[in-house]
This record gives sequence, structure tokens and C-alpha cells, in this order.
Amino acid sequence: MPLKLYTDHHVPRAITMGLRLRHVDVLTAYEDHAHEIADTELLDRATTLGRVLFTQDDDLLEEATLRQRTGIVFGGVIYAHQQDVSIGQCVQDLEMIIAAGAEADVMNRVLYLPL
Repeated sequence: MPLKLYTDHHVPRAITMGLRLRHVDVLTAYEDHAHEIADTELLDRATTLGRVLFTQDDDLLEEATLRQRTGIVFGGVIYAHQQDVSIGQCVQDLEMIIAAGAEADVMNRVLYLPL
């Protein structure tokens, strides 16, 4: 079963649309009415929903790293710096991770784009 994706409010709409055109199950924080909650709550929300969080926010990356160090469980984070990867490359890499990955592959992990 493919992974499900959750995106925070820093992710450009073009990435979300590109993923949906490729039939990736993606839910945005805006659609979930969670775009104004704190990073810790957002990561908890994605985990509760059984989704991997994709972000381009350095603060969320720090939160995931803190959780790894302290043993707090989370559903996984995929991170891409806005200047290091194009929208097209993000879509392509995310599609590959979502299609090929399993929940155990991303649980409590941080993956970096580009691959």
C-alpha cells in the first residue's frame, strides 16, 4: 500500500498539484484546517493521520531531529530546501518515495530531497 503524504503551508501549490496529477494521496495543512498550528502539533497531526509530512520548513526539520534524539515517535518527515531542488524534481522524488516506500521505511526518519 503506498504511503500517504501531508504537506505543510510552506509547500508550493504546484508541488501538491503535480503529485495529485500522478495520483499521489496528498492532504495539505490548509485543507485540514491545520495551517496555523505549531510545528510540534503539525507533526503530531500528520502522524495521527498515518501520513508522512513533507516540508520545506527548517523549523519542522529541527523538530523531527529533536524527536529522533529523544525517542518521540513520529510518522516520518521528507524535507527539501526551497533553493536546492526544483518543483519538478520534488514531485518526481516524492512520487518515487510514496510509491515504493512502506510505513516502516519512513517511521521516525527524515528523508532529504533531492534523492
